Amino acid sequence: MSAEKPKFVVSYAKDAAYVPQGLWSHFEYRNLGIAQATGGRFGAHVIRAKEAREGAFTRHKHTLDFQMIYILKGWFKIESEGEVILVKAGDSIYQPSGVPHVTIACSDDLELIEITSPAEFPTIDVP
Repeated sequence: MSAEKPKFVVSYAKDAAYVPQGLWSHFEYRNLGIAQATGGRFGAHVIRAKEAREGAFTRHKHTLDFQMIYILKGWFKIESEGEVILVKAGDSIYQPSGVPHVTIACSDDLELIEITSPAEFPTIDVP
C-alpha cells in the first residue's frame, strides 16, 4: 500500500476540456482524472462525437482487465461476433477483453462515459 495519503479528485464540468485523443479522431475525450488518482489502475473519460458517423471504422480489440461504457446522450451501434448492438442514452455495455468489434454508426450528439482497468491498454486492429 502506498504511503501517500489518498485524496479526492474532482473534475468540474465548468473546467472541462475535450481533446482529440485515442482511437478515433472524430471523438473528443474529457479526462476525469481517475488514472492519475489511481496510479493508472483505472481510467475514466467522457467521450463525445464531433459528428454523426456511419462506416469508416476499423475492426479492433482491446487487451485489458475491464471496460464498460455508459451512454449519456445519443446512440451508437456496434457489431461483435456477428451480433449488431444498438445502445442509447441510459444503456450500458460491458466489453470483454480480446473480443473483436467495430462501431457501425453513431449520432452527432453521442456522449458516453468509459471506465477501464488499467487506464492505458493496447488496441489491436483485426482484419
